[in-house]
Formats: sequence, structure tokens, C-alpha cells
Amino acid sequence: MAVQEVEDIFADIVDCVKALDPANVRRWFEKLTVTHLSGGLLEIGCPDEATLQFLRDNCKNSFTQAAQRITGHLVTVDFNIVARDESGRRSDRSMLGPKLHPDYTFDNFVVGPSNRLGHASCVAVSHSLGNTYNPLFLYGSSGLGKTHLLHAVCYEVRQKVDKAVIQFLSCEEFINRFIRAIEKGNLAGFQNQFRTVDALVIDDVQFFREREQSQEEFFHTFNALYNNGKQIILSADSPPGKMPSLEDRLISRFNWGLVTRIDPPSYETRVAIVQKKAHIRGINISDEITEYIARKVHANIRELEGALTTIYAVSTTTGKPITLELAQIALEGQIESAARFISITDIIEVVTGHFDVRLADLQSKRRSQSITLPRQICMYLARNLTKHSLEEIGGHLGGRDHTTVMHACNKIGQADRSDTQMHALLAELTKQITQVPKA
Repeated sequence: MAVQEVEDIFADIVDCVKALDPANVRRWFEKLTVTHLSGGLLEIGCPDEATLQFLRDNCKNSFTQAAQRITGHLVTVDFNIVARDESGRRSDRSMLGPKLHPDYTFDNFVVGPSNRLGHASCVAVSHSLGNTYNPLFLYGSSGLGKTHLLHAVCYEVRQKVDKAVIQFLSCEEFINRFIRAIEKGNLAGFQNQFRTVDALVIDDVQFFREREQSQEEFFHTFNALYNNGKQIILSADSPPGKMPSLEDRLISRFNWGLVTRIDPPSYETRVAIVQKKAHIRGINISDEITEYIARKVHANIRELEGALTTIYAVSTTTGKPITLELAQIALEGQIESAARFISITDIIEVVTGHFDVRLADLQSKRRSQSITLPRQICMYLARNLTKHSLEEIGGHLGGRDHTTVMHACNKIGQADRSDTQMHALLAELTKQITQVPKA
């Protein structure tokens, strides 16, 4: 088969993949090459370990379906790394380190007020393992970019230090490996695997709760790495002191280095994130559409990405260009689902239940701290989770005027930004409120 013919077939296969699996389409698909196409085998070359892992984990089925559809034959698809050796010739490599996502680099991370410190600390750590912030502890709600930053650190270290040994895994995977090591009587091998690395990166460490043996093992692993000047990077959904059933000695160690919070992105940051995600996927959208998505979707970055995927999928399947009207139609159901009606009654029920106070107390003229705080939190959450005006919110809470509500919102908002305990409390209350079942 002629080279040009193979390239044309592969171009058709890639176009078919874009229609079959819009969620995983990336701009760098254009850089993929065919290393073999004959005898029912299609081998696709990619530039590095991160893209190889992404393709194997997420795209093998869609490429297989596309190849069979375009060629009309049964086709097996495989991926390999194609690099250039010193002589300029192509060489295949398949050695993998940690599973890294090719999108999750520092270049692809959008920095804003909500994540600036977290980003800066990760960059600093990647340039000097074990010497800057050790341990580094990132926390925040799901979908705000913590995992992206962990991947970015590992990717940067891999680029700069060829022989750096990195263990990057989820807390659940660490626990499962520990359990398997005990079952197989190979605890020494497990300890050697994790206590001799240059960097240990663990995502979602909140899952150590109620795992006494795993906490014990991680405590000694932490000490071994820290005492040898090796880097430890952790992430969780809450600060160390707010993780239930976590041993005090682990909480103490998690607080030894830098603990930094990742907050939900502002509107301006959401606009930049949508633009960046669209660029990564090779999707051309106007500023008008970008701003529409950023206004309508504000819970987290994953929902922004999901909205972009939905729009692209609708455009691809209908053959229509991406316009504001198409975006509005595509996201109508998704936005309605995400922004379901939340009433002030929902908020009051959750807050009064948490603080063990009555609605009558919140509506009264009492100004004791035990009543004022939950009242102000109700006002703050109502302002952020509903479309009610300040006057309407005040009316539900004892006929208070809009200036009182505004003062409460400013006060609780400031506490949310500066007080980790208040931030965690508001996040938990918001979670309960948004999950209230509707009749």
C-alpha cells in the first residue's frame, strides 16, 4: 500500500474517531503517525509516555471501531512511542513511568486568584524536589484542578530529571497495594517500592480515614522519605485537621510543610479555562460562546469541560457549525439539571439542622453568636445558591433589610476566604443543600 494511501486512510480514521468519541478528541491527534498498517494490524505512533497512556486508556476502542469502519475489515489497533534517536532515525520505545495525562501540564493550567498559590507552590516544588515545600498539601472540592497540578509536577520533573523515581497514585491504590503486599507476604518489597523514591505523590488522601493499618504504614513511609529529603505531595478534599478518623500524628506531619487551598474559579478564570480546553481539543468557538458557558456553568472545571464536550458532540453529530444558538440548545438540559431549583427553605433546613437551632430563632431579634452565625450563613448561602434578591432573603429571615443581608454576605465571604474551618463548613453545607431530594 502506498504511503500516501495509508496516510489518507489514517486521516479518515482520525476524523471518524472525532465523531465517535468527542470527549477524548485532542488537537495533538494530528501529530499521530501510522507505523504499520497491514494484515489486520494498525500500529499508531505517538511522541511520549503520557500520550501513549492516554490513548491506551481512553481511545483504543474508538480507534478500533473507526479503523474497522473505514477499512471494512477486522482491525487490531495498538499504540507505541516513536522518538528520534541521535542519528535522526525513528525508534520505538514503550517504557512507562507514572500514568500521566498529556493535558495536565503547567502550560495547560489556567492560573487565577482561586489557585495562584497552589500553582506557584507546585512549580517551585517541581524545580527543587524536597527542598522547597515538603510536604506540599493541596486541598479543595472535587473538580477544581488538584489532580491536574499533581500530574503537572510529575510531568515537569520527568522532563528535567531523567532518572528521577516518582510514585504517583491515588490513596485507594496505595491502600490496595499495601493489602496485596500483606496477603502475599511481601511487605518488605512494598516498603522498598515506596520508601526509596525521589517523590511520592498521592491523590485523595482523605480515603486513609478508618484505615488504621494503612495509616500506620503511611506514617512510617512518610518519615522515611522526609528524613531522607525526598519530596511528598498530597491532595485531599479538606485540610488535614478536618479529615475524620485521621491520626493526630499524620495530621501533624501533613501540616509540616505548605498547606494550600484551591477554590472554585472566578468568572474571568472560567472564561480562560474554556478557551484553553477548546484549544487543547482543537475546537473553534467564539468569545460569545465561551462567555456563555462560563456564565452558565460555575460549579467546577469538570463541568466546564463537560459542557464543551456536549457542544462539540452535538455539532459533530448534526453537522452544524458551533453557534451560540447551538450551544444554548446543547446545554439546555445540562444547565437545568446542574442548576436545579434550590429554595431558601432548603438552605434553612440544612443550616438549622447543623447548628441545632429553630427557624423561629433565626427570624427573631436575638443577636447572640449562637443565632447570629447560622443566620448570616443562611443569608450568604441564599445569596450564592438562589436567585432571590437581598430584600427577599432578608424577608425570609425576620424581615431584615438588604443592608443587613449585604453585611452578612460580606462577613461570611471574608471568613470563607481566610478561615479554613469556615471554608470547610460552607462547602459541607452547600453539598448537603444541593443534594436535598426534590419531591
